[in-house]
Amino acid sequence: MGDATELLKQKLTTEDYNRLTALANAKLHAFVADAIELTGAESVYVCTDSNEDRAYIRALALEKDEEIALNIKGHTCHFDGYYDQARDKARTKYLLAKGSDLGESLSSIEKQQGVEEVRSLLKDSMVGRQMLVLFFCLGPVDSEFSIPCVQITDSPYVAHSETILYRPGYEQFRKLGSSDEFFRFLHSEAELEDAVSKNIDKRRVYIDLEEDMVYSVNTQYGGNTIGLKKPALRLAINKASDEGWLAEHMFVLGAHGPGGRVTYFAGAFPSACGKTSTSMLPGQTIIGDDIAYFRKINGQMRSVNVEKGIFGIIRDVSAQDDPVIYEALMNPCEVIFSNVLIDGENRPHWLGMGGELPSDGVNHSGQWHTGKTDADGKEVTASHKNARYCLNIADLKNMDPLIDDAEGVPVGGVVYGGRDSDTWVPVEQAYNWAEGIILKGASLESETTAATLGAEGVRTFNLMANLDFLSIPLGRYIRNNLDFAEGVEDPPLIFSVNYFLKDEKGKYLNGMGDKLVWILWAELRINGDVEGIRTPTGIIPKYEDLAGLFKDNLGAEYTQADYVRQFTVRIPENLAKLDRVEKVYREKVADTPAILYQTFDEARKRLNEAAKKYGDNISPLDLPAE
Repeated sequence: MGDATELLKQKLTTEDYNRLTALANAKLHAFVADAIELTGAESVYVCTDSNEDRAYIRALALEKDEEIALNIKGHTCHFDGYYDQARDKARTKYLLAKGSDLGESLSSIEKQQGVEEVRSLLKDSMVGRQMLVLFFCLGPVDSEFSIPCVQITDSPYVAHSETILYRPGYEQFRKLGSSDEFFRFLHSEAELEDAVSKNIDKRRVYIDLEEDMVYSVNTQYGGNTIGLKKPALRLAINKASDEGWLAEHMFVLGAHGPGGRVTYFAGAFPSACGKTSTSMLPGQTIIGDDIAYFRKINGQMRSVNVEKGIFGIIRDVSAQDDPVIYEALMNPCEVIFSNVLIDGENRPHWLGMGGELPSDGVNHSGQWHTGKTDADGKEVTASHKNARYCLNIADLKNMDPLIDDAEGVPVGGVVYGGRDSDTWVPVEQAYNWAEGIILKGASLESETTAATLGAEGVRTFNLMANLDFLSIPLGRYIRNNLDFAEGVEDPPLIFSVNYFLKDEKGKYLNGMGDKLVWILWAELRINGDVEGIRTPTGIIPKYEDLAGLFKDNLGAEYTQADYVRQFTVRIPENLAKLDRVEKVYREKVADTPAILYQTFDEARKRLNEAAKKYGDNISPLDLPAE
């Protein structure tokens, strides 16, 4: 360790020095020593896996005013700065060596320039503060999926969040020995004003794929600072590509079929398309809601939840639509709310929770009242539209018992869903793995909403709902997914779902709860229990099977008229979608696999032949069964 040893001895107490050096890893020691020297931290606290250390972090977050205690035991609230409320895409960049290229879709900066810039911003950023050194494990511990991680931060809120979201990893580092196979994260909230990061214009999130390291500075918002979340997903996608596994922006759900059978699904949805609500379907069990790793083990495709907690958008979480989450948010357990409204009795309130919101309180803008506007004259909502909750999945009643299984769970189905008003039917099975990856995952689009982006109905391409987090060229990512089924005895079936189909008057054709039926039908298909109907783009349900599922699971009558409206194949819309998506690939993705264009051409041919035979809008009752 050389000079690192001397610096660590100077800055660490005997207890913390012994905790750190008990992990016999020179790369780790050098990382911590460099961070101390760079940031000028006054002291260092090294966290183990103990409950006492986690209690220290929770208490520190309250002491430093990064969280406030709420009226229910275990509940706290954190406020980010008014202009620090989301992932900063513009200032999130990959550090690339000269000559490297990830393609125009992925933002990057020359490595030496980027490192010098971000380190200059981190310089002396922790003067007068305590540095926290924490250890975590992505995926279950002692598993083929495990990735040890070390997080350095001066924010007890960030540290507290990660203790909820991730499995403890100090003992994993003890077992790691001298290996350099771990992820590193260095974060500083830097200069504060009223306990929030002040210099947002100097906010940076820089990702070094060669070093498996992420720098983050001048920000507190979790998406920019919780290193093990989306920053780690970017590192993992690159690592997985090199090693032959997959890291995906997916939930993992246990769907419960007849006779106590459980079939596991993974699913990718862009934001505001039903991802979390699908992972939490009533009567089913959750493995995870956000990020999953996939490996091939003994001829099976198996998956784990990278996390053990949920960092979820709280808007519209209500007792009616999200009863399991809502119950946890209303009862004693460890929860961090962020950017919600706090009333005079220290109770949290958020948009869409049901009932009337208070007319005043404290939120991310400070003291708030109905009608408050910001410096630009914009309305300040009671709770931010991107307000969050952070909790342990173990505190939810529907946690799947295999959540920590070291070998993961066998994946029976993969689901891709987007916000689509006029093209995809509510549920459809791809004909095979390659068509599923290409026509469902690699063709995924989602429509924006006026409430969030100011322009309703704009279709945004989002490759497998993972476009924002890709750290490898897009064509290579598609090829990795296509090739992953090789050597798998029974590859998972791939489905598309669409909860947002509308009629000609703009009315939604489905209720919020109908998604349960689509997933349960997919569960029956995977296990060979029902036949389907062949369309030009895949296999859809037969009416009688859906009618039975609606009756048995929702207590609802499902009419044949409903079925025809929802499952009519819309030929012009499907052809237009293929043209839109192909244009993206031809213009922006230089390394697109040839099989994608071939598959698009085959789908076009089927669609055009069907149109000649049946017309532009084809009733499912006119199409042949398998």
